[in-house]
Amino acid sequence: MRRALEHARAAGATGDVPVGAVVVGPEGEVLGEGGNVRERDGDPAGHAEVVALRAAASRVGSSRLDGCTLVVTLEPCPMCAGASMLARVERIVLGAWDDKLGACGSVWDVVRDRRATHRVEVVGGVLEEECATVLREFFGARR
Repeated sequence: MRRALEHARAAGATGDVPVGAVVVGPEGEVLGEGGNVRERDGDPAGHAEVVALRAAASRVGSSRLDGCTLVVTLEPCPMCAGASMLARVERIVLGAWDDKLGACGSVWDVVRDRRATHRVEVVGGVLEEECATVLREFFGARR
C-alpha cells in the first residue's frame, strides 16, 4: 500500500485525483503500477487501477491476472471493479472506502455479486487514514 500511496501522491502533484494502484503477482512480485492519469492524458478511463492492470497484463502477456492482488488507495469505482473482475484478479486490497462511487462493498458490491462469473476477495481499510488524508488534502486545497 505504501507503494500505491507514492503513486497517489505523484498523481495529485500533476493535478489528477491522488489515487495509486499496484498489481502484485502470486509470488509477491510487482507486475504493474501507476496513478490516475485522467487529467494528464485526457483519458476518462485513466484510473490508477486500469493503468496498473494494463501494465501487469502487458508484463505477463495475458489479459488474465490469475492469482494476482490489486492494491489501491481508494475503493475502486464500478469501471475499475469490472476491469478487476475481467482480469480475474484474486483479491483487491484497498485503503480508503469511497462512499460516493465505491463498488467493492460500500455503495455497490460489484466484485462479489453472486451473479458474476468471477468473484474477487476484498480486504479493506489498509492504511485507511493515510489514504483518506491524501484525498482530503487534495480536495481541501481546491475547495
